[in-house]
Amino acid sequence: MLLTTGVEEEFLLVDARTGQIAGIADRVLARLADGSGAFQLEGTRHQMELATPVTHTLAELRDQLLALRRRLAKAADELGCRLVAAAGPVLPMPGPPLLTDDPRRHRQADQYGALMHTIVHCGCHVHIGTLDPDTAIKVGNHIRPWLPTLLAVSANSPFWNGHDTRHASWRAISWTIWPASGMPPVFASAAQYRQTVHRMIRTGAALDKKMAYWDLRPSSHWPTLELRAADISPSLDGTLLQAALSRALVARALRAVREERPLPRIPDEQLRMARWRAARDGFEGCGVDPMTGTLRPAASLAASLIEELAPDLEAAGDLACVERAMTALRRHGSGAHRQRLAFARRHDLGDVVRQLAEDTEL
Repeated sequence: MLLTTGVEEEFLLVDARTGQIAGIADRVLARLADGSGAFQLEGTRHQMELATPVTHTLAELRDQLLALRRRLAKAADELGCRLVAAAGPVLPMPGPPLLTDDPRRHRQADQYGALMHTIVHCGCHVHIGTLDPDTAIKVGNHIRPWLPTLLAVSANSPFWNGHDTRHASWRAISWTIWPASGMPPVFASAAQYRQTVHRMIRTGAALDKKMAYWDLRPSSHWPTLELRAADISPSLDGTLLQAALSRALVARALRAVREERPLPRIPDEQLRMARWRAARDGFEGCGVDPMTGTLRPAASLAASLIEELAPDLEAAGDLACVERAMTALRRHGSGAHRQRLAFARRHDLGDVVRQLAEDTEL
């Protein structure tokens, strides 16, 4: 079965002179409006999102991402801003987030109050299709153990609102304050998933089905499984790594579903600990082996995952790209590591923002 891939990337807009987040997303979008739907507003005026069309190869996905990033960066530059692939605001925010005009966001603010302060963050969402809802749910159940590893290799938010959080991905930590977020439960069927979401809405834990913010979910509007664990990556290689690993994980899980293999018996609390450790340590530290619960270097866990997925990566033509991305990750470090190196030179968070912008604007 040929699996397709689509990617959504979220970015911050910062003032080119000061590095402070800028609330001009609506003006940037106006410069890009072409009816394609490739560019969208996120929850605040400080963020922009791009969405690729459906792609079949990593080369095609790379071309799409490169073209869309360049268009978005150019539109921001024309308005005195820079595009930054930071998973959260590096410098202190001057005040509460500036919401878009979307009435839904204002209903969220009325209902959830200070929780909305966490929405100024940026992730990378990978859609793998085509999958019917029941298959997507079953496949997701098999993929859950490896979500922390996807997070660890992407970790890119050590600084948040002017502070070193002592975590590699503070985005992953701060987002779990929402009722339906973090590690997804095991669902027996698409019907049970829908019932759970409807229960959340009835109890006020969610306004609508879009607020199922788990790291993995069936898409609410496409026939895909959406993997949402990763921080946004400044480099295209980081995004392509997420896309390739996600597609291979789905391919392997599809076989497990068709062969009716049982799910691995992993306690939920073990996976929660694994997710937290991935968010704290990132790629350079330790992670929790999802099968044994023991600590291992996160780089070793990633290598083990790639070894397991090698046949599916090879079949899709993605193995060479993944190996190159992992070589670069080991050589240059994760996004979180590179941010800390930039800060260490002069202890100036402005240097972090400038490096992120340079890495983002291809």
